[in-house]
Amino acid sequence: MAVDAFMAYLSQEKNYSPHTLKAYRKDLEDCTSYLQTSNEQTSLEEATYVEIRNWIVSMVEEGLSNRSVNRKITSLKSYYKFLLKVGVLKSNPLAMHKALKTSKKIEIPFSQAEMSTLFTELPFEDDFEGIRDRLIIELFYATGIRRSELINLRLTDLDLANCSIKVLGKRNKERIIPLLMSTRTLFEAYLSERRALENSGESEYLFLTAKGNKVYETLVYRIINGYFSEVSSKVKRSPHILRHTFATHMLNQGADLNSVKELLGHSSLASTQVYTHNSIAELKKVHSRAHPRNKKDL
Repeated sequence: MAVDAFMAYLSQEKNYSPHTLKAYRKDLEDCTSYLQTSNEQTSLEEATYVEIRNWIVSMVEEGLSNRSVNRKITSLKSYYKFLLKVGVLKSNPLAMHKALKTSKKIEIPFSQAEMSTLFTELPFEDDFEGIRDRLIIELFYATGIRRSELINLRLTDLDLANCSIKVLGKRNKERIIPLLMSTRTLFEAYLSERRALENSGESEYLFLTAKGNKVYETLVYRIINGYFSEVSSKVKRSPHILRHTFATHMLNQGADLNSVKELLGHSSLASTQVYTHNSIAELKKVHSRAHPRNKKDL
């Protein structure tokens, strides 16, 4: 079956994660279902652009956002490119398709003042969970890693001797990220508490629950949202906003874009550039305050 071959290609050749593979398969199944139940009654391989466009119209009419529609069409485009590559198709029905217009999502990072307040004024409990929670927040802010990367960190990924951590990113790409001395100190305190946990020695994962199990996505989100609700009135308080905060603060302090790109694990500068709008805004403030031509007495 062509879809199964495509999924194997994404998994083995492209090294896509199980989560991404699941999303791609779901998108293809959704299109197949529409084609089979609508008047078209055709297959993905036989579908014309007109038939696919009808599916797009139906999704928009159902209230699906343009961003979600574009993601589904991206999956379909990739599938057709694969079919061209293996010789199943001679032309791509989506070759001339243009993505629907979407509004740019501007995610507001935490300010340096908010970060300072959290670390200096917010009380963290001096027990396993309190030390773990502070370390998780510190690690997000100090390294910019993704939530999935943090959850899947193993004990063997931590190198305290060299003050670094090995991260397995998207498409199974590894990168080494240096640790701040403050982060290393927190790791030492956390590991001491971790060893005292019952059943902790049975887990290879670095971050555990109080019961000795691997931490999970909703728990990590609750940790970030809970603590930051004490110091910030921002609507979005998530691990991704902390990643965004790391990149913005690094750029504001003079880090070059390529270095931030490597630390974040991006494959291209285009992905990193979305974080520059806040640093540009900061530069505008500095420029406005400091430039002689903007002085009122001139």
